[in-house]
Amino acid sequence: MKRLIQHGLMFGNLFHVASPALVERYRRALKHLTCKTTQLTDFHVDISGFSPEIGDELGDDHYLNHAGVNRQFILLSTEQKRCPLLHVKFSTSRDILRRFIEVNERQLFALTATDAVAGELVNSVFEVSTPAKLFDIQQVRIEADTTRGTLRHADRLAELVERFKTGEDAWFDDALIGEMISTAEKTGDVTRNPVHLEHEVFAQSNFWTAHFGGLYVFPGQEHPAVIASGAKPEDVPLTHVFDLSERNAIAKFLDLNGLAEPVIRARGVDGAAILRQKMGFLAVSVLTGKGRDLSGLSRSDLRRLAARHAEELPEEFEGLAALVRWAEGGGKWPKIRSDHPAYFYSLRAADTPERDLVNMLLAELCPHDFRQMFICHKELFYRRYRSWPEEKKAYAAEFLAREYAVDKAGARAALFGHEPDMEGRSPALPRVQRKGMVERVGPWGAVNQVRGR
Repeated sequence: MKRLIQHGLMFGNLFHVASPALVERYRRALKHLTCKTTQLTDFHVDISGFSPEIGDELGDDHYLNHAGVNRQFILLSTEQKRCPLLHVKFSTSRDILRRFIEVNERQLFALTATDAVAGELVNSVFEVSTPAKLFDIQQVRIEADTTRGTLRHADRLAELVERFKTGEDAWFDDALIGEMISTAEKTGDVTRNPVHLEHEVFAQSNFWTAHFGGLYVFPGQEHPAVIASGAKPEDVPLTHVFDLSERNAIAKFLDLNGLAEPVIRARGVDGAAILRQKMGFLAVSVLTGKGRDLSGLSRSDLRRLAARHAEELPEEFEGLAALVRWAEGGGKWPKIRSDHPAYFYSLRAADTPERDLVNMLLAELCPHDFRQMFICHKELFYRRYRSWPEEKKAYAAEFLAREYAVDKAGARAALFGHEPDMEGRSPALPRVQRKGMVERVGPWGAVNQVRGR
């Protein structure tokens, strides 16, 4: 993994904690949340305050995420909103934390000027010993305060002030006045500078979880389903449960719910160019697996190399090539149905609120497209990267550093069009229905035949 770290592709964009004041605040918050501490004086944290260096020191990468359900967090700065979330257990967690910081940015900026803010993403359950318990998670709310209890004291002071202003003979209540003074010493004047955080409640509808080998849970769709990366769970309250091998069923699920669209007909992108790049990634997977060093090759070099070794390339390669020929007007309509190995490579998420989750699922269904896997499903990318041959590791790291990391927003826009920000900062746009020749005669019309299966 050292190569990824050197290229800034792993543990990148973390918040650096080096000043004695911030280190002391972090230690106080860590003690407050976990009863643990750290001896480090220089480390980095993600959006939740998790530090990979402290995780290594404690021998526990989940020291802020016990049982993987109710994630705790430590905020030292509002700048953490730009950081990634490491060791993700639920796909919704980062977006919830980011939105919490943005909604309360002015208050958090003031609070973190003197103390750390510590809290927890509180789910409806405290553990998920069975897959069925995932469906008990209906919402997530945030509980937070400074380590000195500033918000708790502010609420108490507000109550005292109200009693003082409305209570009969409150002016003569020495005990009340004394408590107001002592509490105000901890919070300041809350009548002039209110200290309050908006603790929004977030609905937990469709999501991915790392639990039980990885599950994509879609209870909020018109046609709900669970898609399992590993073994299918049995004790879930949904009729339709699939694993990744059930390609026809997954294709039907995506189609019935309008969750995916062909890259070729997607607006805002050069579909043929994207499919050509996917062909290149397929060639990389095969050729590096045979020990060929591809470092330093340009796209044209790789294309020529793939042509020389066409007989070694998988069925997915020829399927995508047929799609490109058809899209560019020089070939016949290819009959690519959902059971074809190239089918899911030809799709991207449609313009719906679930686009990030669907692109995450598609990344897992297209294991040779390491770029989409890195963008949409980093946990999976890091896990699979460890088993790749050195030649593929070198090529993938070099490619991502050269063509993605230098302009992440531009690369996402070029690939996904309606998704200028895969970090969730852009609201979903109204879904546009586009009927045309592709729907009538294009290769993706075949998905409708799945309905009858």
